[in-house]
Amino acid sequence: MEYTKMLSEYKDVLLPEDLQKILHIGRNTVYKYLAEGKIRSIKIGKKYRIPKPYLLEFIYPDMKFNEEVG
Repeated sequence: MEYTKMLSEYKDVLLPEDLQKILHIGRNTVYKYLAEGKIRSIKIGKKYRIPKPYLLEFIYPDMKFNEEVG
């Protein structure tokens, strides 16, 4: 699967608001998943940033994405 073209309309580092749109889930659910580590993220101060490979790992848990972030 050519995952580099997936979500091409979004930047390489996503915001929680982007996750809401992509996953069609509410704000509280997004922050719950981020806080629990269900969706990996990088926290800068009090703000979450989610590299695309982290979201793809959540969507496709059986696939390995070679990009290492952080």
